[in-house]
Amino acid sequence: MNERRYPINWLHLLTVIMIALLIALAARWLFVAPVVVKGESMEPTIHDDDRMLLNKTSKWLHEWDRFDVVVFHANDKDDYIKRIIGLPGDTLEYRNDKLFINGEQMDEPFLDKKTLAAGPLPATTDFTLKEKTGRSRIPEGEVFVMGDNRPNSYDSRAIGLVEEEEIVGEAVLTFWPLNHMWTSSF
Repeated sequence: MNERRYPINWLHLLTVIMIALLIALAARWLFVAPVVVKGESMEPTIHDDDRMLLNKTSKWLHEWDRFDVVVFHANDKDDYIKRIIGLPGDTLEYRNDKLFINGEQMDEPFLDKKTLAAGPLPATTDFTLKEKTGRSRIPEGEVFVMGDNRPNSYDSRAIGLVEEEEIVGEAVLTFWPLNHMWTSSF
């Protein structure tokens, strides 16, 4: 049997590799990005040093939903990961460790109730949106965010409302470590 040998076309191979790299870079820049979580403000849902995938298309494809976990530019150097609690048009209040949105009590199943209840103080001290931001309602284009580890989270209670244009994307999957695997659909 006679085998034919084809010479390697190095220019063609290099072109294919370059196109693949450009597609990968464009996908990372436009669609998804890995992020490393720093800090304990989202525990028990997300832990310090977890590696996650960030869906950047969320900001273009749909409006933000209450309780989405998002990454946003907190300042020129830092990005924070927090949960959206209040949406544009909402009133917001915490009373007796319970969240009230537009006067209606909301369930927060992502909070570790046992751990939070074990503390000597309420997990989330009482406040109103007006006390924290000076506004009665969340204006269009802004959201109120909080970490799941309420006693240990630097969030909208301290930094104020977050402009939606500062949101980079939605955290959708913890991929490392494997025992922390989490998706935002839970």
